Amino acid sequence: MLLRNLTTAVLLYESVRTTHSRARAVQPMVDRVIHIAKTREPRIAIRSINQIVTDRNACRKAIEVYRERYADRQSGFTHVKAAGSRKGDGAKLVDITLSPVSS
Repeated sequence: MLLRNLTTAVLLYESVRTTHSRARAVQPMVDRVIHIAKTREPRIAIRSINQIVTDRNACRKAIEVYRERYADRQSGFTHVKAAGSRKGDGAKLVDITLSPVSS
């Protein structure tokens, strides 16, 4: 459930700060959701994406926004950037963001 919630947050807010290991785990899920939104027809994509994300607005945004934004890109929809370490336990923090569109 944690990975599903984190995937939903990345799709909704386009940038999330989390630990390095969580970002590595959620990155393929986000890429898969955007790939599903791009390749399948909308009625089938909605059903497939709603099995992964926990908010219907994330599904809607994937189909309406990310489908057109990443139409020319085949993969690499997310980018992980180091953001330091957490104060309490020293865990490596990263920002996982959706890649900008290169024109």
